[in-house]
Amino acid sequence: MLPTRAAITYILPIKAVASQADGELGAYLQWLAPQVELIVVDGSAPDVFASHADAWGAIVRHVTPAPDLATPMGKVGGVLTGVRLASHERLVIADDDVRYDAVALERIVRELDDAHVVRPQNYFTPLPWHARWDTGRMLLNRIAGGDWPGTLAVRRSILRAAGGYDGRAMFENLELVRTVLAMGGVESVPLDLFVARRPSTTKHFWSQRIRQAYDELARPPRLATQLAVLPLAILGATTIGWRSLALGVAAIVAAAELGRRRAGGTTVFPASASLLAPAWVAERAVCSWLALGARVLLGGVPYRGTVLRHAATPMRVLRARLAPQPPLEQHAPPRRSA
Repeated sequence: MLPTRAAITYILPIKAVASQADGELGAYLQWLAPQVELIVVDGSAPDVFASHADAWGAIVRHVTPAPDLATPMGKVGGVLTGVRLASHERLVIADDDVRYDAVALERIVRELDDAHVVRPQNYFTPLPWHARWDTGRMLLNRIAGGDWPGTLAVRRSILRAAGGYDGRAMFENLELVRTVLAMGGVESVPLDLFVARRPSTTKHFWSQRIRQAYDELARPPRLATQLAVLPLAILGATTIGWRSLALGVAAIVAAAELGRRRAGGTTVFPASASLLAPAWVAERAVCSWLALGARVLLGGVPYRGTVLRHAATPMRVLRARLAPQPPLEQHAPPRRSA
């Protein structure tokens, strides 16, 4: 059973190009609102904002992003506005395509008993071809430190003690988690905590390929691995033959299937996603080089009419910056009772 309504603040930052007032999101908010303090931080154009206000104003706290918290990555400004307005310690932050059910919502809040930030596992439903393709990424991440979903849970006190997190970072969830860890916080990555996510349009999926590859500039070892895939594939094909590519494809499928089978993943991930994982690896191998080229030639990656450079802040920089903050004990999570 969920904690009382007063125990959770759910923050939904949104910037829509068209009204979602009559869509499936509205039905989700109707279900969610009685269970949590629900804050929708809406950076949409005035006419879209007004439509959302008419539809949702009676059931949610519907606000514009605070002007003094404006950030290049508008989502961060929306999140920080919600954090400022939140009444409660336990925060759930979610994109507008995330769909919790009661079980997942209860579980992620309970995880905050022993952690400062929680990173659950998204899965796509329904599954058009591009969502199945992108699920290959999720499966490989499940054997390499966990996936990066469109939702996190975090303790308000530690985020406020850190002074928020850097709104220049394109990989904003990584920036938030690194900020919490730099404060000495504890991260929980429950691979069996599944939260549904609605897939994007095919057009939006293609528009995100290079931008998402650019995020890996924040994790140089991963970027180096992804950059190495294309030249190694070419070298293998030209020196050993196509058999080397077949072995590589088989190894990727096996790794993805291992991720699918971890922690009950077969309940939400189809086997076809493991078979498509090599396609995602090939896509990322190409897009990593395009992202690196954008960094060299443009100084960053194009995003909503501007060029953004900052993927995320290195941990050593965050630790140095946050070292003077108050002791962790002031915002430590309560322990579960025996």
